[in-house]
Amino acid sequence: MWVPAASVRQVTSSTVRRPARTGTARPPAARAGFRCAECGWTSVRWVGRCGECQAWGTVAEEGASAVAPRTAAVAPARGPALPIDQVDQAVATARPTGVAELDRVLGGGLVPGAVVLLAGEPGVGKSTLLLDVAARAARTGRRVLYVTGEESSAQVRLRAGRIRALDPNLLLADETDLGTVLGHIEASDPDLLVVDSVQTIASAQVEGTAGGVTQVREVAGALIAAAKSRALPVLLVGHVTKDGSVAGPRTLEHLVDVVCQFEGESGSRLRLLRATKNRYGPTDEVGCFDLSEHGIVGLADPSGLFVSQGLHDVPGTCLAVTLEGRRPLLTEVQALVAPSQQATPRRTTNGVDPARVAMVLAVLGRRVGVRLADQEVYVSTVGGARMVEPAADLALALAVVGSRQEIALPRGMAAIGEVGLAGEIRTVAGVERRLSEAARLGLTRAIVPAGAMPGLVVPEGMQVRPATDLADAVAAIQPVR
Repeated sequence: MWVPAASVRQVTSSTVRRPARTGTARPPAARAGFRCAECGWTSVRWVGRCGECQAWGTVAEEGASAVAPRTAAVAPARGPALPIDQVDQAVATARPTGVAELDRVLGGGLVPGAVVLLAGEPGVGKSTLLLDVAARAARTGRRVLYVTGEESSAQVRLRAGRIRALDPNLLLADETDLGTVLGHIEASDPDLLVVDSVQTIASAQVEGTAGGVTQVREVAGALIAAAKSRALPVLLVGHVTKDGSVAGPRTLEHLVDVVCQFEGESGSRLRLLRATKNRYGPTDEVGCFDLSEHGIVGLADPSGLFVSQGLHDVPGTCLAVTLEGRRPLLTEVQALVAPSQQATPRRTTNGVDPARVAMVLAVLGRRVGVRLADQEVYVSTVGGARMVEPAADLALALAVVGSRQEIALPRGMAAIGEVGLAGEIRTVAGVERRLSEAARLGLTRAIVPAGAMPGLVVPEGMQVRPATDLADAVAAIQPVR
C-alpha cells in the first residue's frame, strides 16, 4: 500500500530525534598551518612565495599546537614593574673594546648582555678582527671564551701568534655542538663570548643540518638567552649569501641587538665596518681598518689611502669629499678619455656606479657641449674606494672634462655637488663637514653648489667657488688666458 509523502515526512520527524545539545562544545579539530621560515608569516594553505617577505620556497607546513593559550602566569616575575625614570641605566653602559674603530661603530663599546652579529664575505677578516678584540679584552683581566666551529684550535692558535693575540685569559674551544658550547659557558663563566660562526653550531635536540633555518634559530635563541641571563656580551660571526645579506632566517637579525657588515674588496687592504642595526648606538657610523698579514689595524684617518701621491698635475683627476656614514673621506677620481676605433666606444668604470657615469657623460654632451660620442671613457677611483653617493657627480664630470680638454685642475681643489639632468648643480648633505675635512687635509679651493652658500661656514684659508650649473663649474677650471 502506498503511503502519501506527507505522511512519511510526519512519521520521520516524529520518530527520529536529534541528540540534545549539551553545555560544552566539542573542541575543533587541530588544523595544520604553514609558516614562513624567514619572517614567520602564516597561511592556511601552502604557497610557493611568502606573502610578507616575498621569499621563495620558505613556506613549510607545521603541526598545530595542542597547547591552549596561556592565560595565567606560570613563573613569578623577576621583580616589580618600576617607573621608567627609576630604572638603573648604568647596566646598559657600553665598555670599550680597545679597538677605537669598532667602538665608533658600536656606539662606545660592548654593552653587557648585548649580542652582536658580524657578517661578511669569506676572507674579509671577520675572524681576525674578533680574535684581536678577544685578545685585547683578555689583556685587561677579563676572561674570554672563543668558540670556533670552522677551524681547529691549532689553526686559530697559529693566527693568534701571527697577530700577537696570545693571552692566558683567552680560552679556546673548537666545538660544533650547542650543548657542549653551553657547557663551556657554564664551566668557564666568561666575561666575553665569541662564536665563529653561528652557522656551524648545531643542536642535537632539533632536526636539520647545521646552518639550516631551524638550527640557526635554535642556536641563536640559546646563545641570546645565555647572554641576557648572565649579562654576557656575545660576538657572533655570520655568513652571507651571494647578494651580501646575512645567511639564515631573517629572524636572526631581529633577535640580535647589533648587526654589523664587514666589507672589503679582495684586491684592497681597506676594510669597512658598518652597523645596519644598533639598539645601543647610531647606524650611520663607519669604521675603517687596514688588513695585512700581521693583523688588522684601525685607521683613524683613511683619506690618505684614496689620494694618489703624484708629484705633477695630470689632466683627468679631481678630488671629491664623500660621506661614509657621518665620516667624510677625501677620494680621488681619475678619468681617461681617448679616441675610439670601434663603432661603440667603451665605457669602463671601477669604484663608481656605471649608471651615474653614463648619466654624467650624457649631461656633459647635451648641456655643456663636450663631445664624447666617439671617445672611449675610463673612470676609476684610487685605492679601491667606492663612490656611490651623488655628491661625487661634480668631481667625476670635471675629471672627464679635464681629460678631454687636456686641462689639469689646480692643486688643492675639491669638487662637491650632484649633477642633475638639466645640468644644474644640486646641493648635498654635510657640505660644511666636507669642507672642514678638505681644509684639514691641506686643500685650499673647492667648488660647491650655489644653493649651499647661504649660511655656509667656510674654513679659514679656503676659497670656495659656487656653481649654479655644470657649465659654470667647467668654466671655473679653465686656465686664465
